[in-house]
This record gives sequence, C-alpha cells and structure tokens, in this order.
Amino acid sequence: MATRIALGIEYDGSRFLGWQTQPGGGTVQDALEAALGSIAGGTVGLVCAGRTDRGVHALEQVAHFDAPAERPLQAWVRGVNALLPDSVAVLWAHAVDPKFHARYGARSRAYRYVLINRPVRPAIAARHAGWAHAPLDAALMREAAAHLEGEHDFSAFRAAECQARTPVRTLHEIRVERRGDRVEFLLRADAFLQHMVRNIVGALVYVGQRRQPPGWTRTLLESKDRTLAAPTFAPEGLYLEAVEYERRWGLPQRAPRAIALPVEP
Repeated sequence: MATRIALGIEYDGSRFLGWQTQPGGGTVQDALEAALGSIAGGTVGLVCAGRTDRGVHALEQVAHFDAPAERPLQAWVRGVNALLPDSVAVLWAHAVDPKFHARYGARSRAYRYVLINRPVRPAIAARHAGWAHAPLDAALMREAAAHLEGEHDFSAFRAAECQARTPVRTLHEIRVERRGDRVEFLLRADAFLQHMVRNIVGALVYVGQRRQPPGWTRTLLESKDRTLAAPTFAPEGLYLEAVEYERRWGLPQRAPRAIALPVEP
C-alpha cells in the first residue's frame, strides 16, 4: 500500500498561474507534481487544502499525495526543493493515516490580505500587497467587518463562476489591523467561496473610504446579490496563512508568521 504523505508548502503566487494544474503548465501544482514525481520515480497527484488563484500567495498551503515509492521524509523536503523553482518550497513532510484528506479534513482556513494605503502606488511591493490610494478609516472597517462574523449565506461575496454546492460559510474571525500605511485583514472560516476574501476586502475598503456606511455589509449579506457589492480586490495582497486540522493527524503546529514585504511601507 502506498504511504500517504502530507506536505506544508510556501509559494510566491506572482510567479504562477494559480494552484490548479493546467494543460500548458505554469501552476504551483504542476511544479510540485513534477518534482515529487522525479523523487518518487512515478506519477504523483496532489490534493490541496484550498486552490488559490493566480497571484495569490501561501505561507503554508497543505496538500497530500500517495507516494508510489518509499522515501525518507527528508527526500520529500530537501530532495523536492532541489528540483523546484525558488518561488515555491516544501516546508515539511509528514506520513499520515490513509484516511487523512488535505481538503475535506481541514477544520478551518485562515487568509490574510495585506494592503498599502497611501496616495502613491507601491513599486517594489507591487506583487505582494494590494493598494488603496484614498485614506481608509480602520475603525469603520472593523465595525463593518463585525456584521460578517458567524454563519451566513455569502452569495453577495462569491464569484459568479464559483462551483461550491452551497454559499453558506461560517466566518469564525475577521480582524482589521493598521500599522502606518499598512492595513491587514485577517479572515478565518471553515471554508471560503471563490473570491470570497477579495470580495469582502473590496467591500470593507468601500466602507473605509466612506463610500458606504458600516451597516452596508449586513445589507449585502441579506441581499445575496453579488452585483450590489464592491468590485473584487486585486489578488496580489492575499495570502493563505494557515490550515487547521485535528491534532490526531499529528501535523506540525506552526505559529503564525509576520508577512515581510520586499520593502515595508
């Protein structure tokens, strides 16, 4: 029987066409499966906790595969990393029970959106942070964010092409933090709809710019109408920060890490 291996993966999404494999290649999954296959001496298929879009980054994506050959765990880390481009790295590898599933076994997922709020657009950090030129009121955004916590129908915040069977999600936590010109949005939920985080950030930015009142987010939830909401915010500032699993799987427990931009605003 093949051994099921779980991986923790970090990547710079600006260098890829998203997570999910494409016929022409160029995705995170394509790069990883090729490197893993070289070490395994056979075809490897990865299943991830959450597919990220083009331009979206990951501090710790989690994926699993069934290894067609026995290798030391370090081979799935150091050996694979030697074959990967510098924009993606395996952080850890762990042998898990065959019943473990990176996607369906996840209890929650946390995303962080990093935004630079200043009149002039960023240059060096342009691929790693969003940007809003008009001043943002963090207190108003926090008030608006509070309406989104809990279990709701998030139809007003899902992409038109989203294929999820239900728009109902439980948003366990949403925080808005400001330090100088840097604004960060932290969202933790049981699962997310396609573009849900970026659509929520877009709505909060509208509130922060005083284009809408804080109660507008509740109105959007109740409307279930995506066309009434703000445009989808840019992908560059979005990071999959962590995926939570039950402790019985024995996966590494890592403390959240600060996101270091190429140049701090």
